[in-house]
Amino acid sequence: MAVLRVISNLPTGDIAAARAFYGDFLSLHLVMDHGWIQTFASDARMAPQVSIATEGGSGTPVPTLSVEVDDVDAYRRRAGELGLDIVYELTDEPWGVRRFYVRDPFGNAINILSHR
Repeated sequence: MAVLRVISNLPTGDIAAARAFYGDFLSLHLVMDHGWIQTFASDARMAPQVSIATEGGSGTPVPTLSVEVDDVDAYRRRAGELGLDIVYELTDEPWGVRRFYVRDPFGNAINILSHR
């Protein structure tokens, strides 16, 4: 027996709003669209992970998703240019990540990070 993938399912009343955030901002590809569900993906391969937390670190709330990116500074600039809601400003954390939180169109706090 083996877990092959872990998939997050985020509830929304406005599925069309997903494309601007998850497609345009995060540059994920729309790989499935049944009208009532859209799935966005990357070509990257990774091991399935689930994090269980009492807080998000540094006293922040637990984010709904954590997204590791290749250049967190570029994503932070892009988020600012798009006028996205930054919930936690770009910070170098003591555990070796550089990150910020941005709110998606559905109100979820998304942790955007790069390992230093």
